[in-house]
Amino acid sequence: MLTAIIDYESGNLHSAHKAFERMARETGGGDIIVTGDADVVARADRIVLPGDGAFPACMAALKGHSGLYAAMIEAVETKGRPFMGICVGMQLMASWGREYEDTQGLDWVQGEVTRISPDDPRLKVPHMGWNDLILDAAHPVFDGIASGDHAYFVHSYQMAVTNPAHRLAHVDYGGDVTAIIGTGTMIGLQFHPEKSQSAGLHMIANFLRWCP
Repeated sequence: MLTAIIDYESGNLHSAHKAFERMARETGGGDIIVTGDADVVARADRIVLPGDGAFPACMAALKGHSGLYAAMIEAVETKGRPFMGICVGMQLMASWGREYEDTQGLDWVQGEVTRISPDDPRLKVPHMGWNDLILDAAHPVFDGIASGDHAYFVHSYQMAVTNPAHRLAHVDYGGDVTAIIGTGTMIGLQFHPEKSQSAGLHMIANFLRWCP
């Protein structure tokens, strides 16, 4: 079993790599590799797409690596490999990103990524720090997870889904803010599971065991 964490030069992957490696050892989840090699992504059993920065820049970087974008599309869309998007990697699953300029996303989960606008003017953007997850639907990646568990967020934009069934969890930050999306073999986490202590590590372990 091989899990590929895609390296397209968009963020620090060290902590994510270590968290996935740790949970792979504990669950018998196979090998974890950080790679920008399209051939490795094409043969991987699971795909993880992290991301830090702005939506347009991340999409451009992903498409700018030779063969990488096409290999990911083939693995996830055609072969149905389990996929996890993290932070901007989750946002790229949307139909459109509205950050700085309108940018077309992967359109795996219909909706758009827009700036967070808390109802309470005292709440600052970016939404940064710990917040309590509120689970909206059941999912195998939530095994051992409950509403009220904490996750660590750093973001100024959020996913607004077209189909409410695709929002699996949210948090309250002056209004509902999408925390987790998913459909089929794909799941996206707006927060950083590798920085979310027990809850985040549980979700990583569950993803490595997930057989959609």
